[in-house]
Amino acid sequence: MKHWRFFASIFLLGCLVIPGVSSIRVYAGSELVEQPFELGPPPKEVLNSFEVPFRLTDTKHVLVRVKLNGTGPYNFIIDTGAPALIMSKEVAKKAKAKLDKNDFGEFHLQIEGGVDIPKISGLSTDMFQLKGMNAMGLAGCQLHGVLGYNVLSQFRIQYDFTQDKLHWTKLDFQAPELQRFKGKADQGGLEFMGDIMKFIAPLMGMRPNFEMKPRGQFGILLNGDKSTEILAVLPESPASKASLEKGDKILKVKKNRIYSAKDLWKFINQCHENEKIELTVQRAEEQKTVTIQLGKGF
Repeated sequence: MKHWRFFASIFLLGCLVIPGVSSIRVYAGSELVEQPFELGPPPKEVLNSFEVPFRLTDTKHVLVRVKLNGTGPYNFIIDTGAPALIMSKEVAKKAKAKLDKNDFGEFHLQIEGGVDIPKISGLSTDMFQLKGMNAMGLAGCQLHGVLGYNVLSQFRIQYDFTQDKLHWTKLDFQAPELQRFKGKADQGGLEFMGDIMKFIAPLMGMRPNFEMKPRGQFGILLNGDKSTEILAVLPESPASKASLEKGDKILKVKKNRIYSAKDLWKFINQCHENEKIELTVQRAEEQKTVTIQLGKGF
């Protein structure tokens, strides 16, 4: 029973990532035919690259934070088995999406770390896998959707689970347009499983609490990955209001000794908007303690 959360989530996601999308429709003359996905020639690399913060959920899925049409942030799983950007109906409604008869719509997708896709097709549907995981609190946070092929194929993504960021490099590639085939087996006939999980979760004493808080905003640039020296302070930022200056070296966060930028962001990324944190900084020959109230981040 020790690993029941992990195996339950594997069962849910392993049943079917999102049935109903397995090919594309193309015209051969005047005839509409089905054609399997073909990636074509290797995509060309372009110069844009990004450091995307991520974390592993309790079920060891890679989770990133996104905004859709300026709303959010939302928790999305990176899913190489999903064919498209997929979000719950509630999220699509909050994003004020204009959906077609097949529940597809166009979205402005922003991923924490600087990835910005002004126009991408997304599917609004309540995946039974996510409904079940949310009902039972398996992931340790509420899941709102998945990033699938039409998003991921635009980037080369480097994973290093010893770090707290993924390296995304933009590619000169555009995925083919997706079509959804509707029918009685829209989700493989397993749609009922999400509702079953929602029903049995309270009976098992599972009452997930998914409180959403924006990540806190600091307002500094550091002098390299291995340094805690402040290279610049953004005007009107929380750091500026706390009188931090260029050249200050951050020694402690909440009395925890830090030695690198990675240490610093590890603590800061766990803090939320309006939270007050105590810093110990070195300025010239003097050490001083300052309190900073974080602003609203992504």
